Amino acid sequence: MLHFARWKIVLILVVVAAGFITTLPNFFSAKQLESWPDFLPKNQMVLGLDLQGGAYLLYEVDQADYIEKRFIALESDVRDTLRENPRIGYTGLDARPDSVQVRIRDLTRLDEARERLAPLVNPLVSNLFGGQPVDEFDMSVEDNGLIRFTYSEAGLDNRLQAIVQQSIEVIRRRVDELGTTEPNIQRQGTDRILVEAPGEGDPERLKDIIGTTAKLSFHLVDRNMTGEQAMQGRPPAGTSVFMSVDDPPIPYLLETKPLLEGEDLVDAQVAFGQYSNEPVVTFRFNQSGAREFARVTTENVNYPFAIVLDEEVISAPVIREPIIGGSGQISGDFTIEAAQDLSTLLRAGALPAQLTVIEERSIGPGLGADSIEAGQIASIIAGAAVVIFMILAYGRFGIIADLALMTNIFLIFGALTVLQATLTLPGIAGIVLTIGMAVDANVLIFERIREESRAGRSVISAIDAGYSRALGTILDANITTLIAAVILFQLGSGPVRGFAVTLAIGIFTTVFCAFTFSRLLVALWIRRRRPSELPI
Repeated sequence: MLHFARWKIVLILVVVAAGFITTLPNFFSAKQLESWPDFLPKNQMVLGLDLQGGAYLLYEVDQADYIEKRFIALESDVRDTLRENPRIGYTGLDARPDSVQVRIRDLTRLDEARERLAPLVNPLVSNLFGGQPVDEFDMSVEDNGLIRFTYSEAGLDNRLQAIVQQSIEVIRRRVDELGTTEPNIQRQGTDRILVEAPGEGDPERLKDIIGTTAKLSFHLVDRNMTGEQAMQGRPPAGTSVFMSVDDPPIPYLLETKPLLEGEDLVDAQVAFGQYSNEPVVTFRFNQSGAREFARVTTENVNYPFAIVLDEEVISAPVIREPIIGGSGQISGDFTIEAAQDLSTLLRAGALPAQLTVIEERSIGPGLGADSIEAGQIASIIAGAAVVIFMILAYGRFGIIADLALMTNIFLIFGALTVLQATLTLPGIAGIVLTIGMAVDANVLIFERIREESRAGRSVISAIDAGYSRALGTILDANITTLIAAVILFQLGSGPVRGFAVTLAIGIFTTVFCAFTFSRLLVALWIRRRRPSELPI
């Protein structure tokens, strides 16, 4: 156990040197690192929201807004269903804030209408393992021919869960596009979402990016009347008036049901117009979207086709020829930043419902500075106490343990720097805990060496037996702690994950330093001093 091949010594020293070198940039400012040679590492540790400040936003799903939009879509589905051959006559079709209702004219066909509209209650699977489906809507049928759809309580709960989960994924993609490191995005309660973005210097831009719906859709322009005529009278069934982004805005009468939506997009990028050289946003559909886009443009050559973004017409070009390639572009008076933001929103997808900010905080670095200072003081006190205890308890072997402990700390910070893992205040607590765990491993080894020496073994034999027999205990203790760290990382979020990451890294570096590096130092000391008795 005390014999090390030359390549093993070199490998151990390379690992230790790598830990020191990768940790070194954290002791310098970003400006000083710019003058460093390119071959030296320049990455610094990523600090969490509690250490470097950033943006804190708490969102709530606007249930009323979602229900209103869902009822409008349901109204269109009811209309299309009743118009299918053989057509069922109806009147009073209306989407209200709390329901969608329609009255069947011919009461003899009421049962037929009930049967045809029954699938619109939209059964939802309540969990991943099957379970009893719940209906999104409750449908009531009265003898006078009135059919009413209302949201069921279970259906709304199911929808809210799906909305929050989908919104979390959309927000995560949008924040990642901004380059913010390690954002903490999680559900709070049934209809709230917490967003923490460490280091985000412009909270307002972050809020704008997250809150913007960015819903892209494509509609055919209704040719029966103009937008002005529709505003003066009543738009035909199945159509709506949309205003353009122009100044002054121009009204367009469009088919309410979109032919294509932004969900069919696979990419959106900033480009520059071929003739104007102004920023534009190019987009590309997936395979099914490209086929539908080609079909629609083939069937409507020489007719206008509106591109709608967030219920505003941004362009209404005339289709001159079929667009087969499945791609297009959005042009307008874009700045480069506005084009980048729009492409980011389109790539990330649309939020399924409107989110309202109910709490907003911009956390400055002052809190982080206090936390770092407190963490440094705690680490220094804990480290100093451990160093003194080990020297008093184990003499020269205690000094070796202290060298291994300092190396362990450098390796932890080096690993955090290389992995760009976020260091939070609980993460600092994990490092302090690691210091105690590292010492615990050395205490096990040294006490075992003492026992072997008292049993009459020689110096080399006692040390060799101490390391080999303590290994099993050290591995058992650290593996169980590693299991706990993995569970914390999987089930936790935010600062809890930061603690789990530093704890897991500390486990690996502790085993390496306490068993491998300290054993190498002991072996080199024995080879140099050749002691006749143990100084322990």
